[in-house]
Amino acid sequence: MKSLCLQPLLVPSALVDRRVFFANHLTTKCFPKQLHFNSRCVVVSSYSSSSATLSAESEVEKKQVFDGDKAALLVRELRNNFDSGKTKSYEWRISQLEAIAKMLEEKENEIIDALHKDVSKPRLEAYITEVFQVKSSCNEALQELKHWMKPEKVSTSITTFPSSAEIVSEPLGVVLIISTWNFPFSLSLDPVIGAISAGNTVVLKPSEIAPATSSLLANLLEIYLDNSAVRVVEGSVPETTALLDQKWDKILYTGSARVGRIVMAAAAKHLTPVILELGGKCPAVVDSNINLQVTARRIIAGKWACNSGQACISVDYIITRKDFAPTLIAALKEELENFFGKDPIESKDMSRIVSPTQFARLVKLLDEDKASDKIVLGGQRDEKKLKIAPTILLDVPEEALVMQEEIFGPILPIITVDNIEDSYGIIKSRPKPLAAYLFTNNEQLKKDYVDKISSGGMLINDAVVHVATRGLPFGGVEESGMGCYHGKFSFDSFSHKKAVLYKGFDSDPDIRYPPYTPEKAKMLRAILDGNIFAIILALLGWSK
Repeated sequence: MKSLCLQPLLVPSALVDRRVFFANHLTTKCFPKQLHFNSRCVVVSSYSSSSATLSAESEVEKKQVFDGDKAALLVRELRNNFDSGKTKSYEWRISQLEAIAKMLEEKENEIIDALHKDVSKPRLEAYITEVFQVKSSCNEALQELKHWMKPEKVSTSITTFPSSAEIVSEPLGVVLIISTWNFPFSLSLDPVIGAISAGNTVVLKPSEIAPATSSLLANLLEIYLDNSAVRVVEGSVPETTALLDQKWDKILYTGSARVGRIVMAAAAKHLTPVILELGGKCPAVVDSNINLQVTARRIIAGKWACNSGQACISVDYIITRKDFAPTLIAALKEELENFFGKDPIESKDMSRIVSPTQFARLVKLLDEDKASDKIVLGGQRDEKKLKIAPTILLDVPEEALVMQEEIFGPILPIITVDNIEDSYGIIKSRPKPLAAYLFTNNEQLKKDYVDKISSGGMLINDAVVHVATRGLPFGGVEESGMGCYHGKFSFDSFSHKKAVLYKGFDSDPDIRYPPYTPEKAKMLRAILDGNIFAIILALLGWSK
């Protein structure tokens, strides 16, 4: 999921200026920082200008920054521990998954409290989208791990007869997971569960923009998990840069496409494969042939009740018919009031905007001349509370800023068309989204949408909940990402599928070896072609 902390820029070539790029464009807290390093984690502590004089111990800690040397040492330690073979066993993997399950049970309140501190997530929303999501992933891994680890038998051909074959899932080694701030708990631990299930050692880099959750993850994972195999590195630009300079066996990054390019370029130096979970402008096409109330409620749930729109899979904009738009807006208005009251800024059931920087960015989208006169609902904002009321804009021009970037907030443009099929061209004119939604009872329209619209995921007659569906992969396509995870897909993404063929010494026909006589050639061609009649003729020495 995407933080959108960067201004639109081209990625620096050759990565020589990567530190400068990160430092100038990644949103960080604007106060002095002190870095504490130990063998298990790096913790970033913040101090106000009124802080007392640092103790001698703190002065020593301040000098111990997490730099490239510390990162290299960390990776070397984890690789040595991986090479010992301890993480490959079923018993070790299960023990770590059980420890995560125990942590979730024992520390649920602390997790929800941290999420509230970071983005004011309502407790029920925090439980469902963060805690329960991780519980579900962990429980699935505990139930299915033995089956996932079992080699997959593969049939062999006559060219290798007699033989047997199988695909063995083996761990990749040392993996890096760089998480994000909008779902800072689930998007950190869900891939960690996959990496552990596959038998890897792991470094998790949580987002510094969600400091309470980041600190909690560092503390809890140190207490509950095997620190010789699972580590947490807290921090911001320097720490992330130091980690990216190392050689990993796989990197999973969740965030913006712009930083995704930097991660991918850093990985390319070592030919390290990557999973990039990015985002994009996720469309929702709304037909008039629908249950209006249910549609309105589900759009709201997939937008404003989903971290106040700060989700990479939230509905970014709606496309509907011009004559149906007023009806849809009226339904959305009614249900929004039912959900959040007449003054939604005061509602405890909506998350706040994560930071003043993000708040200012969203206000800029609303106050632009091309958009400000298109507001048909909402638009109120409270800078002190970092809250913006659910806002709907009608027929914003294509060149408006709100239509040029992923919104990632409580603003919803509605674009109108004469025919619902005209929506296809609008969607295809943009980069492929992480998710695409359609609301209709028209079966042909459903088939056409699935067939003609390319996206990371797709959901018909609902929003967002496809990511919680067991058995479905979660991932993007083109600009919205590459690779996927969730459940078995996580296990597979952090595993190498090794092809293994077994043969004995009993059968060793001369026809595969030189000299290649005409008789051998006839027999080999007959065998390779699978022509039984030709094989019989060759054995008898007859020509076909």
